[in-house]
Amino acid sequence: MRYLIWLLRIALFLILLGLAVKNSDPVTIHYYFGAQWRAPLVLVMLICLMAGVALGVLAAIGQVFRQRREIAELRRERRTQAHERTQALPPTDPIL
Repeated sequence: MRYLIWLLRIALFLILLGLAVKNSDPVTIHYYFGAQWRAPLVLVMLICLMAGVALGVLAAIGQVFRQRREIAELRRERRTQAHERTQALPPTDPIL
């Protein structure tokens, strides 16, 4: 199984390397007020991909923190309920 995963990784790397080599032509990105930026197409694509990943992580981070806080509250509640149950048990008489 390890060999299959490494084979897939190598194949993906070679496909992406081929994409980078074939798309190395410069492109011009036009901004407002006449500003422009020239860079290889593969670099522009990589920057857009990384920006998308960063926005996705930022969008998910709020939900993750909310879930962690809820889990902590539920654990605290479970702990207090268990403590209350142990306090509510009547004492038992030892058998002699």
